[in-house]
Amino acid sequence: MSRRGQKFWLVAGVATSVSLISLVAQAQVKVENVLAYKPMQADVDYDIPTAEEIPNCKLEVERGDKGSGWVLYNPQGQILRRFMDTNGDRGVDEFRYYKHGLEVYRDLDTDGNNEIDQSRWLTTAGTRWGIDKNEDRKIESWKIISAEEATREAILAIVNKDEARLAAVLLNANDVKELGLQGDAAAKLANRVKEAGEKFKAVSTQSKGIQPTTKWVRFDCSMLMPSLIPADPSKTKTDLLVYENVMAIIETGGETGFVQIGEMVRVGDAWKLTQVPSPLDGTNLEVAEGGILIQPSLHGAAGMAEGLSPKLKQLLDQLGELDAKAPQAQSTVEDITRYNVARAQLLSSLAEEVPSEEEKINWQRTRLEGIAAATQMKTFPNGLDELLKTEQALRQSKSESTLLSFAVFQRILAQYNSELEKATPADRAKIMDVWFKSLEGFVTEFPKAEEAADAMLHLAVTHEFNGSTPEANAWYTKLVTAYPQSPAALRARGALRRIELKGKPLQLAGKGLTGGAIDVASYRGRVVLVIFWATWCTPCTEDLPQIQQLYQTYQREGFEVLGVNLDGQGAPIQQYIQNYKVQWPHIHEEGALESKPAVDFGVISLPTMFLVDRNGVVVSSSTSVEELKKTVPELIKAK
Repeated sequence: MSRRGQKFWLVAGVATSVSLISLVAQAQVKVENVLAYKPMQADVDYDIPTAEEIPNCKLEVERGDKGSGWVLYNPQGQILRRFMDTNGDRGVDEFRYYKHGLEVYRDLDTDGNNEIDQSRWLTTAGTRWGIDKNEDRKIESWKIISAEEATREAILAIVNKDEARLAAVLLNANDVKELGLQGDAAAKLANRVKEAGEKFKAVSTQSKGIQPTTKWVRFDCSMLMPSLIPADPSKTKTDLLVYENVMAIIETGGETGFVQIGEMVRVGDAWKLTQVPSPLDGTNLEVAEGGILIQPSLHGAAGMAEGLSPKLKQLLDQLGELDAKAPQAQSTVEDITRYNVARAQLLSSLAEEVPSEEEKINWQRTRLEGIAAATQMKTFPNGLDELLKTEQALRQSKSESTLLSFAVFQRILAQYNSELEKATPADRAKIMDVWFKSLEGFVTEFPKAEEAADAMLHLAVTHEFNGSTPEANAWYTKLVTAYPQSPAALRARGALRRIELKGKPLQLAGKGLTGGAIDVASYRGRVVLVIFWATWCTPCTEDLPQIQQLYQTYQREGFEVLGVNLDGQGAPIQQYIQNYKVQWPHIHEEGALESKPAVDFGVISLPTMFLVDRNGVVVSSSTSVEELKKTVPELIKAK
């Protein structure tokens, strides 16, 4: 609905000299008139009263410092709409929409022409702030958008074959200039910008994995947090905040899929993709070019060719040419394999040619990581042999220990994942045993390596998944003792806290999903089930009907449920709660699986459920639905 000619007046035929306030006072503006206004953007989840509720809704005048407007409440007194004149020109220029009493969306007319030119998603709806300069209901650019939401926009653009929508979250020539990018990085990114149109057409028309029914599920990345790349004369005039190896997880017809997003960079307050996303469609795979921004810098080069040896310059040129022709969405496994092999060979040559030891290590790490990843995707022939060959060569040359430990760890991970994928059920136990021994050997050989803490965490988590709690406990304890300052130790401490919870008071508090704070201590006197969950967790959804039945049966007798949601930004949490009619409250902190509640209890799988008695003492820190059916009635009776 266009706002032109309707923005100020909600009743046709009213003289323009009459004020809005007097119209409301005279009851000429009706609830139905206000409800006729809809958000300019389609993907907004907000409260809409039922036909039965509308007659009991209440419309009130509200006066601000510079203007006035009206506020609509539902029969329970919860706010539904707030339409305001914020600049005193007697025209409504701000349209606010609410969900569960929280503002989730706002349309803005910032130039006073009765047309919406900006749209904002707020609180539980995310962080987006879009600019619709043409006032045609389509966002041309984003003033604010998170990395998670940017990947969602990219997926929706492909689903709807909307190239302009993708362009709004894709790095453009102006962004390259604003970031102060220069040299090889600027040239490569500029080339991607030029090719974006053709690549988008290929992806949107040829992808088998993305269909009209495809839904974005969540953001995923191998990096726990973005990297800050400092200003460098050879690359950028400003500091850069970058994510690498980003993936979007999607769902189509109940089947989970993956889309390579690659490298992302923040421009102002908006995160941008640096390339067109590539769905992983069976044999048609694309290797994300990635690493243009996160690349080793050459010592003393300062972006000047004259500072490089002729051979080194030739190798860098060859690498740039190869990456410019990287496999695309329609590429075959054979094409990708050839690319991976050629790239590994060039990286090996670069590692030999660069002058400093630090540069040699950086190029070798990039090569080893690429081979390991490609081996697991079955796009590097004899990849394990190549990793082992490199490892042996490093041992023989007595190379720097950090590179050797990195090579060994990459080989162990690739070997385990590759063998586990092709193993028969009878072979899995043997492979798991080899995996344990390999990790234990790694920790023994490289006790000071940065990967040692991760190896210990792998050992502990795998033991816990297998039901070997004493072994898991032992490894968590070793990790906390040996590497107390490592990120892995934070999760290990939480895991130990969770494993040892039984018989102890539960201390858990956090931000409520719909506002305020929630503390499990306030539930004292009632039996409480705490559920760590996420919208993408299929077992969580499968358990939900039985938990809801327990809740409905025993709530009046003193049984409560408290959810701890571990979704990332942009996830459809409220939509999920509404669709499945979930009635209990939820704690939600930023960070998803790395959020404070998840780390505090070392959560390694979902759902994770704690059962707490009326005295606030944990009865079980790993209960199941079947156990709940038996234990909840017993705890209810034990008053």
